[in-house]
Amino acid sequence: MFFENNDKSFFSFTAPNPSEEATQSIDDALDESVNEEESDGSVTINVNGKYIHCLTIIGQIEGHYTLPNTTKTTKYEHIIPRIVAIEENKDVSGLLLVLNTIGGDIEAGLAIAELISGMKKPTVSIVLGGGHSIGIPLAVSAKKSFIVPSASMTVHPVRMNGLVLGVPQTMSYLKKMEERVVGFIERNSKIKADRFRELMLNSDELISDFGTVLLGEEAVKEGLIDSVGSLSDALECFAQMIEEKRVSDEQDFNF
Repeated sequence: MFFENNDKSFFSFTAPNPSEEATQSIDDALDESVNEEESDGSVTINVNGKYIHCLTIIGQIEGHYTLPNTTKTTKYEHIIPRIVAIEENKDVSGLLLVLNTIGGDIEAGLAIAELISGMKKPTVSIVLGGGHSIGIPLAVSAKKSFIVPSASMTVHPVRMNGLVLGVPQTMSYLKKMEERVVGFIERNSKIKADRFRELMLNSDELISDFGTVLLGEEAVKEGLIDSVGSLSDALECFAQMIEEKRVSDEQDFNF
């Protein structure tokens, strides 16, 4: 974020930084395009002269029902229009997705993940702390994914809150929901659906649930995440992806 110099001393003067002014103007343009009333923790950064928008997915992903004020949430009605604005803004070269989430609403999470996976601009995700549950499709939705060594990802079966009817239709619905999640993960990562289901139905690890907790290196070995890395690795990847896209665009133009 950017802070103005409040020192009004006669002898104090800070010349404006053109790069910071340009970055702030892009942030303002994105805010205006989605008409948000509150900050969602996103910011635009300058990477080797190219502007990258950093979007955070934190806490619990809120769906069609509003969660209590005591719960940190990511609201899909804020995130979706911002992603559209990033894709359409010619001054923004890519999207950096930073995740530290316990999961949340499946359909809201899948909607965000599908939108990111369909972007033409370079996209990179990095898992910090945790990328659990529906956070997994979000992590793999980017063209390149990273996880820090200390982060973890919990794979578990689909769950339902509220009233559940003990009828065959309920099990059929859960099965279809599981197929949507597993299918997306298989299409956007290196893990196979059968292996993901094995991790999902593991009964030997969690105390009161089915599933598997994968640490950073394990998530990479299983094929969920591309690489173990930090913020600097993600930014270096961006520079490479932007250059490759520039070369590809030039070749298409010359052709």
